[in-house]
Amino acid sequence: MRFVLIHGGFHGAWCWGRTIPELKTLGHEAIAIDIPGHGERVHEEATMAGRLDAVLSVLQPGDVLVGHSGGGLEITRAADAAPELVSHVIYLAAALPLEGQLMQEALVYRDDGSTEADYDVTRMLRHLRINADGSMAFADFDGAWDLFYHDCDEVTARWAFAQLTPESAGDTATTPITVTRFWEADLPRSFIVCRLDRAQPRWLAEVTSRRLGVDPLTIDTSHSPFLSRPAELAQLLIYATTTRPVGPLKPNG
Repeated sequence: MRFVLIHGGFHGAWCWGRTIPELKTLGHEAIAIDIPGHGERVHEEATMAGRLDAVLSVLQPGDVLVGHSGGGLEITRAADAAPELVSHVIYLAAALPLEGQLMQEALVYRDDGSTEADYDVTRMLRHLRINADGSMAFADFDGAWDLFYHDCDEVTARWAFAQLTPESAGDTATTPITVTRFWEADLPRSFIVCRLDRAQPRWLAEVTSRRLGVDPLTIDTSHSPFLSRPAELAQLLIYATTTRPVGPLKPNG
């Protein structure tokens, strides 16, 4: 199998650097890409079209799409655009779009179907600063270590923090996500809960699992298993491809 690994907010392809060799050791191919506005593409505008093109440009028939955190939105949109190329979709502590709503609303989706735009879902806001251009960045290392990497050693956490790039909403703040082909394709899919996660609250993980119609898989890590337990994560990603949904997809809850 070939795994296409998509990072979440603030991160880049670099975050998968420990996981890719583990997948290869187990006999599988894996690639990671930078979404525009992140990693080595930090100076590119992070438009909805550019984000989608970045994923579609590398997709091949039979690929397994893996999205971490906000990358769940990107893999959903890619699977919607080219479902015939995707064999399985894996959400790693990831977000799932709400049909016809904004990207940000998927991050504050409540079990009762409501959204609360002022809810600090991940305790993240207290650790961020707003830059002059409107982008957000972590104010200090301690905040990022606490939120993303608390089960990593300090050397690893500081290395990761140094790679983080600002997050710009771009046109995602005004462009609703419509992925009707994704809901209709009913692709094989999985959701992985990071049991020690401080960035994705458990209630949101549970809601997303139900919307995907899957029994969630688990790993005992922070929000960043690709750094803290890459070998275990690689094994779990491979296992995830053998699972199947237990219920229907729910576009809006």
